[in-house]
Amino acid sequence: MFKIARANAAVPLTPGSFDDANQNHEMLAQFSVSEAWTGDFSSGMLRLGEWSAMLHDLAAQECGLLSLIRCYDAKDRSHILELFEQAAARCSSFCFSTTIIMPNGFRQPLFCMGESNGLEEKFSGSMVGVFVFPRFKLEGAKQITSRR
Repeated sequence: MFKIARANAAVPLTPGSFDDANQNHEMLAQFSVSEAWTGDFSSGMLRLGEWSAMLHDLAAQECGLLSLIRCYDAKDRSHILELFEQAAARCSSFCFSTTIIMPNGFRQPLFCMGESNGLEEKFSGSMVGVFVFPRFKLEGAKQITSRR
């Protein structure tokens, strides 16, 4: 899944959508680990959380886009790179899913949601997002079914 849409700040949020009482944090934590990330267009760097850096097999929490996506399923890399390029060109909301291929052979599913902003300002803009890692790893390609 690779989706991008023009950001539209004029579209109102659903009333109460940020109300913590409407969130089910325990259920989300039971099935996944989530962690925020940021990107700065002026430096070209992404800043990940500790968990995300570890799962992406990165030594540091700051990295470039190509370093981030090198562990993704090879068939998804060009789509994800294009998605980030489009988001860097205009304020956008985007999401994608892929699989991280870990050095030990395990395959970790990954969902990403984010948005780019500040492109109309005199600054070069930024991105914010969240990675969601389901709490399971897949062994071998036979267990993965691709339905796009």
